[in-house]
Amino acid sequence: MQKFTNQQAAALSAIGAWLKAYNKGGPQYITLGGYAGTGKTTLIAALRKVLTANMPATKVGFAAFTGKAALVLKRKLVEDKILRSGDSISTLHSLMYYSETGKGDVLKWRKRDLLKVDMIIVDEASMVSEDIWNDLLSFGKPVLAVGDHGQLPPIGNNFNLMLEPEIKLDKIWRQAADSPIIAISTMARSGQAIPIRVYGEGVEKLDRNDPITGDTIQTILESHDADTLVLCGYNSTRQKLNNHVRELKGFEGPDPQRNDTIVCLRNNRESGLSNGQIGVITSITATKNDNDLLWWSITADFDGTVFDGFAPREQFGAATTIKEVPKRSKKDLVGLFDFGYGLTVHKAQGSQAKRVLIFEERFPKMSQDEWQRWLYTAVTRAEQELYIVGN
Repeated sequence: MQKFTNQQAAALSAIGAWLKAYNKGGPQYITLGGYAGTGKTTLIAALRKVLTANMPATKVGFAAFTGKAALVLKRKLVEDKILRSGDSISTLHSLMYYSETGKGDVLKWRKRDLLKVDMIIVDEASMVSEDIWNDLLSFGKPVLAVGDHGQLPPIGNNFNLMLEPEIKLDKIWRQAADSPIIAISTMARSGQAIPIRVYGEGVEKLDRNDPITGDTIQTILESHDADTLVLCGYNSTRQKLNNHVRELKGFEGPDPQRNDTIVCLRNNRESGLSNGQIGVITSITATKNDNDLLWWSITADFDGTVFDGFAPREQFGAATTIKEVPKRSKKDLVGLFDFGYGLTVHKAQGSQAKRVLIFEERFPKMSQDEWQRWLYTAVTRAEQELYIVGN
């Protein structure tokens, strides 16, 4: 039988009470915040078991902000044999919207009329924007929103579901207590300095002034792949990292090319992409519009979501994100992208990778709370290997 911490047991009880209240006209949603290592995914699985035992006809729609997070959640639920007939696991976008081809064969996404589930459980809810959240609530289903209340708030948005979650988990689960990555994340979240040393196999804080550190960084960058995230604070550092990794991979010139890794820089409901999603270009050509502005005609794969449209050339390699995206005809699908080998931590909030390399870079005007959230968010992107470069 599954054993829970007192916090987990209390959280499960609170969710059950909320569901009973909802069935009598109570609140439509409840928020659950939990730090890394507190067993949020285990609690979701336990909730599904309780629903199966007490409400066997209930169909649950599991959703995560990114495709990769949805796959991680699915793996856990399949391993534990939790899923039941009628359940679904997908990105939040795929749950709520469907694609259709409009004029000019342009793919558009439309909001569904209804959802064939009885309850929705959203993982990574700290990344959900206000408009997406309002669309989700409009289906009239009970929603459990789960996220990490220690992370950075969403980019450029005052809306934050995890600002003050109604249920909080802050006790590290015994199965995670010995993880060096969890140990470092706890230090970061609590404001402790992370000493330079080896914490475990593939988990290390490196001295930025040590010549050997340069060799380690070079080795990681040379082997950069889909299982690698390289994170920093400054856009200038991000640009240097992108240029260096592209050189190591044999790309010539500053223009994006086939097989280049790119990052989405703005939520785009019509394309089904979210800010920070990582993709790979499968085809690309240069083109112009009626205003004689140069664009890239791009097809790119973002973890199974295919973007087939246009992107302004000026954004690639730029120091900041374009505020006003140039216009094309209404039938054209437009996205905003840049190279995605090096990312600021803000852009990486919805991503995780087996190997993470972090360059500690604190902005002068950062408060202590902002710094702790920045470093905690960066550290918790790592699944197996973590390398921090700092002092």
